[in-house]
Amino acid sequence: MSPENATPFDGWLEEDPEVARLLGEELDRQSTTLQLIASENFTSPAVLAASGSVLTNKYAEGYPGRRYYGGNQIIDEVEDLARERAKSLFGAEHANVQPHAGANANLGVYQALLEPGDTVLAMRLDHGGHLTHGSPASITSKVWHFVSYGLTGASEDPDTPGEVIDLDQVAHLAKTERPKLIVAGATAYARTIDPVPFREIADEVGAYFMFDGAHPAGLIAGGVHPSPVGIADVMTFTTHKTLRGPRGGAIVCRADLAKRIDSAIFPGLQGGPLEHVVAAKAVAFAEAATPDFRRYAAQVVANAKALATSLKAAGFRLVSGGTDNHMVLVDLRPFDAELTGKEAQEVLDRAGITCNRNTIPDDPRSAFITSGLRLGTPAETTAGMGTAEMATIAELISRTLSQRSDESAIAAVRAEVAELCAAFPPYPSLMAGAAGRG
Repeated sequence: MSPENATPFDGWLEEDPEVARLLGEELDRQSTTLQLIASENFTSPAVLAASGSVLTNKYAEGYPGRRYYGGNQIIDEVEDLARERAKSLFGAEHANVQPHAGANANLGVYQALLEPGDTVLAMRLDHGGHLTHGSPASITSKVWHFVSYGLTGASEDPDTPGEVIDLDQVAHLAKTERPKLIVAGATAYARTIDPVPFREIADEVGAYFMFDGAHPAGLIAGGVHPSPVGIADVMTFTTHKTLRGPRGGAIVCRADLAKRIDSAIFPGLQGGPLEHVVAAKAVAFAEAATPDFRRYAAQVVANAKALATSLKAAGFRLVSGGTDNHMVLVDLRPFDAELTGKEAQEVLDRAGITCNRNTIPDDPRSAFITSGLRLGTPAETTAGMGTAEMATIAELISRTLSQRSDESAIAAVRAEVAELCAAFPPYPSLMAGAAGRG
């Protein structure tokens, strides 16, 4: 590592060569292959440093000024800093930065606002919703009664995209089911989610409105997605996707809900917060408040649109016909009816292109096999790639999948991927340091 990036901890892992080797191999994988998973990003060195700091040593159950352990004077300052930066970034009245993950944040809101058995209206998993939106596999469906809305059908009219959230269905289900909470947000949805219609529907039936901003949080902070803050009662989000922070979750809400939200997270769901991660969240919130981050967010969307355009030109069908955000959902069947998402993911991995299989609306295949792929642009945009590189990536994807039985062709793509990634290293100083120690 170069002197300006050196830390007091450099070299400590020399005493554990097995872990040091694995860390080095993962750094090499991230640096020499394309990272196209929509829920991943490259954090800054400052976020990495905070995540690996001495704050991991401290127990801090409770909240600033109300801890159950001594010695938390500095920890309180760290968490207050993170809370204030989150409030400022999103224009919120209250912030809780303790959730270990987005799922914990969602569970915390449910626990705060609902009684067991209450009805929640949320998005279908197979139409793009999240496990915590009531999937039978999630504890959420075992505690609360979930009713699901979905997407409209596909459209033949290019001026009227299909496969978008069916707001008429949302309104109808809200009136017939009378949910106590309505959830907007998704894990696999490539279009903008307008919070205003959801607020209007929630008000009409007297429901709370929660916006799950796990995926678009960075786009909201960067001004390229409408903010639900001040419209929704609560917004949950993760800090490691488009927000480009450490792995974790957070909640912002109205001031009158603060005590209920805080009590639901601790002691309701979690014990001691991960204060080293909270410090890293504070770093990320400050980074996301800069003009550079706003430019980054705009480029993420521009890159996704460019990737979508090139994929369509290569013969792929895109769910909803395109994208407004950081991800592209690909229906593989028109490209090759026999090609499954599972096979596509695996062959692309061999070619150095990392993505994930994903169900498409009303997918005839199981969630383990799928008929689609989910591709995202946050990480490679952080690495410095632009729209020209997105066109190259689309061509590499198309070539890999069309020649998936030819190992020499896959190896040729892998070499081109390595050459492309070499021009856009996410952590040049770390790579240089690793090479120097090797």
